[in-house]
Amino acid sequence: MPDWIDALIRLVFIVALMTINALALIYLERKVLARFQARVGPTRTGPVGILQSAADALKLLTKEDVRPHSADRWVFELAVFFVFVPVFLMFIPIPFTETWFIRDLELGFLYVFAVLGLNIVGVIMAGWGSDNKYALLGGIRAAAQAISYELPMLLAAAGVVMIAAGHLLDGGLVGGALNLNTIVDQQRTTPYILLQPLGFVIFMIGALAEMHRPPFDMPVAESEVVGGYFVEYSGIRWSMFFLAEYTGLFLMVMLGSTVFLGGWNFPFGADAGLGWQIVLTLGKASAMIFVLFWLRAMFPRLRIDQLMAFSWKVLLPFALLQVLANGIILAYGGPDWVVGLVSLALLVSLVALIYVLVRAKAGGDSIHLEPARPRLVKSTEVASGD
Repeated sequence: MPDWIDALIRLVFIVALMTINALALIYLERKVLARFQARVGPTRTGPVGILQSAADALKLLTKEDVRPHSADRWVFELAVFFVFVPVFLMFIPIPFTETWFIRDLELGFLYVFAVLGLNIVGVIMAGWGSDNKYALLGGIRAAAQAISYELPMLLAAAGVVMIAAGHLLDGGLVGGALNLNTIVDQQRTTPYILLQPLGFVIFMIGALAEMHRPPFDMPVAESEVVGGYFVEYSGIRWSMFFLAEYTGLFLMVMLGSTVFLGGWNFPFGADAGLGWQIVLTLGKASAMIFVLFWLRAMFPRLRIDQLMAFSWKVLLPFALLQVLANGIILAYGGPDWVVGLVSLALLVSLVALIYVLVRAKAGGDSIHLEPARPRLVKSTEVASGD
């Protein structure tokens, strides 16, 4: 079988698998959020509501596909594909097991982040082509947010590439550090989350922002931009935006599992067998998804100025500091534990800085927001008129 046919079959399989996966994620998110909020979530459609997502999907497929009369037809319709297609193309170099991936790209790390940037084109086209001021505002917000958080996320993951390159050089190999399968192979005994804890935290924050997930969902905030850049879409086109969001969420946790948690390799190694490798990869990804659902339930939505300032003034400087520290330590032949210790110290500094900033903000506002406390009196005083 020609290589391109084999790759096409695997890509079609991924599209089908991710469609089913998106339905499962929607159901699980609704159940998890309901648990956090003392509710029960979907219960009526199927056993314990398990068919609710499928019912919603069928409903969307049968809805009328409406296009605004004043919309730019070609831009409006092509925007869906610029949002939908890149998400699935990013799965090409992601290794599910040692041998199962669509293509083993030598520059797979750069490929994922390069294709991720195409999503910006899609959201801008959706906002502009809809001829709606709220859609345009949502598209501009989405583009600004994606650019702002893609930089620290890329730098956070670049620290892992630097460590992998150092390990390869120690083994007498030159190149290969941008290959995702090689990065997983280098984590045979030690996952890179132990060497780059700050990078992992920044990567996860950036992943939330890239996928417009709460608390970074300003581009699609119903209370401000009535749904954002896809407000004018309906039916199957709207469902494709939704499918792209949840597929992108799964892609991000798969990338995080590959780069920071050892993917299929840690802790059992390549001899674990195909079944255990799949369990390890998907198990780590599922744990990360649960954490992201947890964060959605915990934090309120950020203001747009807070969101942008947090990236440029906090995350980006710390990501640059980590890359600089990695470069200095590796250039002088420092051991891995020093790299991990410095990254941990930077993470503690980041948490302390966020705590100080939040406390200072709360302290400054409490003077003006503290409610007046009524004086409590005894019932006898009220009766006597005192």
